[in-house]
Amino acid sequence: MLVWLADYLSQFYSPFSVFQYLTLRGIFAVLTALTISWVFGPIVIRKLNDLQMGQAIRSDGPQTHLSKAGTPTMGGALILLAIFISTLLWADLGNRYVWVVLGTTLAFGLVGWIDDYRKVVEKNPRGLPARWKYLWQSVFGFAAAITLYYTAQAPAETELIVPFFKNVALSMGPFYILFTYLVIVGTSNAVNLTDGLDGLAILPTVMVSGALGIIAYLTGNYQFADYLHIPYIAGAGELLIISAALCGAGLGFLWFNTYPAMVFMGDIGALALGAALGVMAVVVRQEFVLAIMGGVFVVETLSVILQVASFKLTGKRIFRMAPLHHHYELKGWPEPRVIVRFWIITVVLVLIGLATLKIR
Repeated sequence: MLVWLADYLSQFYSPFSVFQYLTLRGIFAVLTALTISWVFGPIVIRKLNDLQMGQAIRSDGPQTHLSKAGTPTMGGALILLAIFISTLLWADLGNRYVWVVLGTTLAFGLVGWIDDYRKVVEKNPRGLPARWKYLWQSVFGFAAAITLYYTAQAPAETELIVPFFKNVALSMGPFYILFTYLVIVGTSNAVNLTDGLDGLAILPTVMVSGALGIIAYLTGNYQFADYLHIPYIAGAGELLIISAALCGAGLGFLWFNTYPAMVFMGDIGALALGAALGVMAVVVRQEFVLAIMGGVFVVETLSVILQVASFKLTGKRIFRMAPLHHHYELKGWPEPRVIVRFWIITVVLVLIGLATLKIR
């Protein structure tokens, strides 16, 4: 929005043209989203408390979590508000990728909101039944995949890029739609499974989003893309603004979500943010790099899959409790230790993911 205004005003006063620079708008997007989170955070928390939007705690989980009962949830609405306002202000709204990411994020956030509402307001411990949750995730995931496939303007936009190999780019054809759907829905649920401790999911999400923003900037610049031997995707650089907004909103939310949390983001935040990461990774053609950088999300998801499969097949559990962070809690690790160590692992994995751009 402000890009168009600045472009118009630059005709009369040339310094306004500085707002055409992605890097500057990215900085403002971070600061705008961060400020919104800080300013409206206390208001949202008070409102959630007044509405008695308290989190229900599983009785079979770690006993240390019982004290968290009643902590307001659905705080992810604050994150989404900050992301949307910041993006609408600083992004080029004529860019199709911006709308695909925002639309998918909103759609998955809606699914999460319904699930949270049924759990918290209607006191239904099941929330939105799994079959309905996955149905709507599938609908929105396929919608995003089909939109990206049929609006692709160059072969590079639908090719599969393999890290560490500069000349490996596989044409997927219509299989791109299924692959993209799996990435979006898989990432959405992986972030949601990780969101079980104070701040555990949000900071890795911020770090991965920041890295994807850097990759988007490089991918959308022909010279950088050619130098790094990564696909050049015209217009992908604009995703830097959404990435920056997510980083600012996430850091602002972490101010209130850090241990001991004053608010939880709930499914409305976790499902939406995971979907946003998935779509951005698809646009910049770095799905495998997303899996590397989001290794914590991947391992958390695998721990649940292995736990369920093992119990159904053998009647035995591999972990004391799944997802994995609960296993370490039941082993005696204090919650802050689990959280910070998972953060450190994510820092390492994000650096490795960024290194793949050069090591080819």
